[in-house]
Amino acid sequence: MTLLAVYAISAYLAIPTLWRVEIVRHPALSGAPRITHTAAGIHGDPLNIALVATKAELVKAMLAAGWHPADPLTLETSLRIASSTVFHRAYVGAPVSNLYLWGRKEDLAFEQPVGDDPERRHHVRFWRSAEVDETDRPLWIGAATYDMGVGFSHTTGQITHHIAPDVDAERDTLIYNLRRAGQLRQVLWIDHFHQVLRGYNGGGDPYHTDGRLAVGVIA
Repeated sequence: MTLLAVYAISAYLAIPTLWRVEIVRHPALSGAPRITHTAAGIHGDPLNIALVATKAELVKAMLAAGWHPADPLTLETSLRIASSTVFHRAYVGAPVSNLYLWGRKEDLAFEQPVGDDPERRHHVRFWRSAEVDETDRPLWIGAATYDMGVGFSHTTGQITHHIAPDVDAERDTLIYNLRRAGQLRQVLWIDHFHQVLRGYNGGGDPYHTDGRLAVGVIA
């Protein structure tokens, strides 16, 4: 009985608590930004998810969870996504518009198509932190949102995707996909990461959040 009690305390209380403490102590979380910006400096999508992993681990986990890497944004890929949207053709690697954090555009972007064309899709952008944890793994902080259609930007008038206002739903979808694929060792929810719970992104789309940041450790 004593050994069983020790096992239960270690497996279900002590070890998970240690992981939570380790995640919170990741140096990149100290003073982490809360929101992205467009190239013009306008507020972009809010940050709502972070993963602790090497680049190879992150890419492998996202592929296992059914998310596809987005192609770089170029003239060729811009024309291809426009054509795919108009003619309802599949484009699983459709590019995403660039957003900026720490003075640079996203390091990685992934998407999960919905339907027969790129008009609707789950997508996330990630930025790699300069700081690493004690195991030399960086924090990849990201903004996960759902593209619900194509239209004109409310701020610039350019053609763009419009995001669904419930950004928490997209954060939760990605965490669920990673969990289901067995890619997460631990998840910590940081309450009050966002003090401002409503806002508008770079395209003028409204969004709302419960203010929590999901931080996962890739297995």
